[in-house]
Amino acid sequence: MLQKLPVGIQTFSEIREENYLYIDKTEIALKLIENNKYVFLSRPRRFGKSLFLDTLKNIFKAKKEFFEGLYVHDKYDWSKSYPVIHISFADGTLHTRERLDEKIISILEDNQKSLGITCKNTSSPDICFKDLIIKAHEKYKQKVVVLIDEYDKPILDNITDVEVAAQMRDGLRNLYSVIKGSDEYMKFAFLTGVSKFSKVSIFSGLNNIEDISLNEEYGNICGYTHEDIKTSFAKHLEGVDLEKLKLWYNGYNFLGDKVYNPFDILLFIKNKFLYKNYWFETGTPTFLIDVIKEKNYFIPHLADLVVGEELLNSFHIENIAIETLLFQAGYLTIDEREIDEDNFITYTLRLPNKEVRKSLNSIFITYLTDNKTYVLQQKELQKSLQTANLENLKTILESLFASIPYNNYVKNNISNFEGYYASVIYAYLASLGFEIVGEDVTNRGRIDLTLKIKEYIYIIEFKMGGGDALSQIKAKNYAQKYVSENKKIYLVGINFDEELKNLSGFEWEIYSH
Repeated sequence: MLQKLPVGIQTFSEIREENYLYIDKTEIALKLIENNKYVFLSRPRRFGKSLFLDTLKNIFKAKKEFFEGLYVHDKYDWSKSYPVIHISFADGTLHTRERLDEKIISILEDNQKSLGITCKNTSSPDICFKDLIIKAHEKYKQKVVVLIDEYDKPILDNITDVEVAAQMRDGLRNLYSVIKGSDEYMKFAFLTGVSKFSKVSIFSGLNNIEDISLNEEYGNICGYTHEDIKTSFAKHLEGVDLEKLKLWYNGYNFLGDKVYNPFDILLFIKNKFLYKNYWFETGTPTFLIDVIKEKNYFIPHLADLVVGEELLNSFHIENIAIETLLFQAGYLTIDEREIDEDNFITYTLRLPNKEVRKSLNSIFITYLTDNKTYVLQQKELQKSLQTANLENLKTILESLFASIPYNNYVKNNISNFEGYYASVIYAYLASLGFEIVGEDVTNRGRIDLTLKIKEYIYIIEFKMGGGDALSQIKAKNYAQKYVSENKKIYLVGINFDEELKNLSGFEWEIYSH
């Protein structure tokens, strides 16, 4: 009989008591506990952070009965039980500092009840928190464990309102600063969230906190590996093409194995192997579109980003970097990491899988064009590319641009009109889930767009006005880069007319070397 799937269940004890399928993360949990005191973990939403945190909670409370058959069962000292303070901002949304303080007081009251403690001051969050830690230590004669889930959610819920977001940050800083001042009473503290704010802005000098978000030892702390899929999920996935599953949902890289978002896999099985955008649909990134609009971001840059370590590790409310936002939210992941001779680290980022590629670019194309009907043309567009019907591709693109309202060209002037057109075509093609390289580097220059599908490679060059786009592709021999892939290569030159707001030229030919 198949084990039940823990869809939406983040309570470790329930999973173990009711015999739900559980991927054993207790070896990582034990290593974390034995080697750290203050720990921070950043992962995208619905990635298993809450379940891992609850697993730690049950270990510290010495609930040995739930760990039968798991790695940690015979390797941990279950004779000691520690008082645990559990704080979570996962539920609900808060839009004022007053509501935040009320929420914190309510959470601390729940912890007082569970620990059998009464605080003197219940109106001031930071004073109450400090009192709770000290009294828990006194009552249980053990140091205290603090577990904080979704530590940043009150900020992210208000990220488009800088003033409110800053007020939330200040309120949370008051709370988290208590941890720093309670070191003598603390056994362990673990904070999880999506974003990584600087230690100065949020942790108020808690400079000894260990950020394990991109620590190779803890790369698999959340998510399912492909090995998990082939073993623990083998019976649940009988008959499924695992390579296709990998293309759709695998690909998140936190410097361990590439992992799947658990939410995708559980919903894919529950829905009888139907490929859908399960994770993406749980939270449309409207705030992300707002930031892209504000900064006039050139969307093809997302295809091959190279960033420094500081960009991935810095999230500033007053000046959000789009790349940081996309990475921390899970829409970009690490492709490669390079460390030079001076130990300077750079990361190449990419979209993790087909689900994100299709979904994110569908949102981009809607934003760029205000066109809700483009979805109806996607099937025809896909067919044209898969059969190399370039004349039909030209017709579809002309129809797309003809449907864009005039004011979009004004409000989306992404540095120049050529950039706007390139962004539209990039997002349109990428929304099909194909592999696309924007500003593709060769030894002769940069290709505007390279599209790779099963049998064909399309090399596309854009020109504003009357320049000969096709001649440039040929003169610079861009196709040479892909000759070794033994696919038919199409060279496509596209010209745009600023007055017509549409294509003014579309030439193509098959590459012959």
